[in-house]
Amino acid sequence: MDIRVSQCFIAVDDHDKALAFYRDVLGLEVRNDVGFEGMRWVTVGAPGQPDVSIVLEPPLADPNASAADRRTMAELMAKGLLRGVIFTTDDCDATFERISAAGAEVLQEPTDQPYGVRDCAFRDPAGNLLRFNQALRT
Repeated sequence: MDIRVSQCFIAVDDHDKALAFYRDVLGLEVRNDVGFEGMRWVTVGAPGQPDVSIVLEPPLADPNASAADRRTMAELMAKGLLRGVIFTTDDCDATFERISAAGAEVLQEPTDQPYGVRDCAFRDPAGNLLRFNQALRT
């Protein structure tokens, strides 16, 4: 049995801001941009991983969600308590410099971790946690 990751989902409250970050800052390619019933889904991915995509979805894709649910979701997003993604990079320090120079909110500067990676962390424009790992050479 062969099981692989195909897609993961990130909630975003502004697709244009998300695109400017994921496409223009991170260098991911846009694979799909679909509107349906007043909502929008954008799929992005690394050019070197054509079979893995990140779906930038509305924070609450249920059109029947209550106003209270929508407020709760907006509050969770604002606090950065929803989903996150961990990316792999071959140069954590250069990745950190490029992303921080673009104005992304820095959560952690590059740090060697005891579990074998050098990593840094940011929030995307919607508040999602993004980590960038580089394997430490032993």
